[in-house]
Amino acid sequence: MADKFDGLPGYSGEAALSDTDAPHARFDIDNVGPLGRVQRFLHAFPTMVPLIVLALSVVGFGLFAGSKFFSPYNMSLIVQQVSIIGVLAVAQSLIILTAGIDLSVAATMVLSSVIAGHLAVRLGINAPVSLLISFACGTAIGFLNGFLVTRIRLPPFIATLGTWNVFYALNLYVSGAQSIRGAEIDAAAPMLKFFGENFSLFGTQISYGSLLLVLVFGILWYALTKTAWGRHVYAVGDDREAAELAGIRTDRVLISVYAVAGLICAIAGWSAIGRVGAVSPTSFFEGNLQSITAVVIGGISLFGGRGSILGPLIGALIVGVFQSGLRIAGVDVLWQLFAIGWLIIIAVSVDQWIRRISA
Repeated sequence: MADKFDGLPGYSGEAALSDTDAPHARFDIDNVGPLGRVQRFLHAFPTMVPLIVLALSVVGFGLFAGSKFFSPYNMSLIVQQVSIIGVLAVAQSLIILTAGIDLSVAATMVLSSVIAGHLAVRLGINAPVSLLISFACGTAIGFLNGFLVTRIRLPPFIATLGTWNVFYALNLYVSGAQSIRGAEIDAAAPMLKFFGENFSLFGTQISYGSLLLVLVFGILWYALTKTAWGRHVYAVGDDREAAELAGIRTDRVLISVYAVAGLICAIAGWSAIGRVGAVSPTSFFEGNLQSITAVVIGGISLFGGRGSILGPLIGALIVGVFQSGLRIAGVDVLWQLFAIGWLIIIAVSVDQWIRRISA
């Protein structure tokens, strides 16, 4: 008896076999060992890797470094120390989720802080207005990076490497390579140091910069998981050509990502003034590498399209815990860098292993 679909283009009755007719044509997902199950679990929940590492680090250094490590002062100090790099890691995460990288995040942050300080202290412009101008400059810098990547078609690495040098030179030009001291800020625009102020909570001091870190991560988590824009960001990072075929305007998404990242860097610049207590054109020189470190350790794939925005927050805390624990234990700074380097290598290796999961 003829099949009712016979004659349709591309149809073959012989090919229309069920899974039971062709048992060897289907991969048996249940036929995997314990290691394979772990691999699949971590593929589904990539944030679990840094979360487990953070928990083991806290317990390990608590036993190794003694009771000083768990003191409220040290716990709050760890969060304060990672507050700036953590916010930079948010900006870096957005770029890396699109399979790019931004080597200019630290230069953007410092230039924005220098602009705000120069306008408010040197030129006497109202502090809120100065901050808004610095935010606009940060957004414009991000837009420029996005334009170079999407319109000029430069690789993100090359584009942001070039703009890093440009913005660093502008930073020295605007500041005259001179810092604006804390006393000058206190006299002219104390609002610039707001995120360096502390308040008491359960017997310990928490800075407003730490709250900003949590707030920025919370807003970006919502944007990436609950909005169409966030789904488009992941789609572009996973497969840009497929995203274009699905009707996503990939260039527009990329430009918006770089612009938002620039704005976040400018906000980090405001927080950095409070953290340092001054406007320093030479501060956070290693912010680029530190932000990338937090992102990589936090489980966001360098190949784009995979990872949770909360991962870099955990990654930044892991770095802070390692540095604090090793310092309390009396370990030399040289070996602290050694340990962080191995953390990066292991994190990327685990990411590569997770990506090799069988489909």
